[in-house]
Amino acid sequence: MFFLFRTTSDRGQATTEYALVLLVAAVIALLVLAWATAGGGAGKIGGFFDAIFSDILNRASETSQQ
Repeated sequence: MFFLFRTTSDRGQATTEYALVLLVAAVIALLVLAWATAGGGAGKIGGFFDAIFSDILNRASETSQQ
């Protein structure tokens, strides 16, 4: 019966929090995108993926040789 006496002061709070979380996520995504495209991050990201793929290929070739 508690829900019958609930005040309306917290109505929409979850929606507001959800909107704020989406806004923060969008800002972070835009900052990462700006860094990756114009801030010199493109070379770092490319090097990062090159290192990952190189490691994967090295491990795969080691496994196939055994």
